[in-house]
Amino acid sequence: MPDDFDLELPNLGDDRPGLDELEDADELVVGGDDDDEDDDYPDDATEDDVDLIVALYREDGQPMVVALDLDLVNDLDALITQLRRIPGDGGALAMVSIATEMFVIVRVRGRHVQVLLSDVVEAADWPLARDVVDYLGLEVPDDDEDSYPVGDLDLLADVGLPDFELEAIASAYDEDTTTLLEQVAKRIKFGPQYTKTVAAAFE
Repeated sequence: MPDDFDLELPNLGDDRPGLDELEDADELVVGGDDDDEDDDYPDDATEDDVDLIVALYREDGQPMVVALDLDLVNDLDALITQLRRIPGDGGALAMVSIATEMFVIVRVRGRHVQVLLSDVVEAADWPLARDVVDYLGLEVPDDDEDSYPVGDLDLLADVGLPDFELEAIASAYDEDTTTLLEQVAKRIKFGPQYTKTVAAAFE
């Protein structure tokens, strides 16, 4: 076809009644939903907000603790994917502490995923906490709701930390969450490795 060939069709318009109003309404509805969702979702945690993010696993029976990428503190799905890449005996565990106010524990064993959030109220402030609440199918609490842990309190029961003891640790809201996670690591026999890794990577 020659380059100078140009065909213009007449614009006949559309005289269906109410079409313009319908299009405007659709734009308002779609745009409104996106704006509300963006306004509702918490801002990402920054490097300064992150106390620690580590993975714990066993290799040939030996306890191993490694620091994880800080970007993972804002995305539960990405964190789960990373844990699946760790060739640990019987899966891997992640511990995350943010702003010394909340912690998240994620345990991945093949397709089996368990999560624990120390304080459900933090879902309004931190993306990872919100992701956990969404993953569990829970509602984001109101600002005036009392704090309480949510998720799988028994996720470490088979490695030495019963659900009632983990609940007591998670509910100690006057304590620094890095201290609480250190208690967890010691109870499941990762204490020295945990302390060494956190000191080297985050202090």
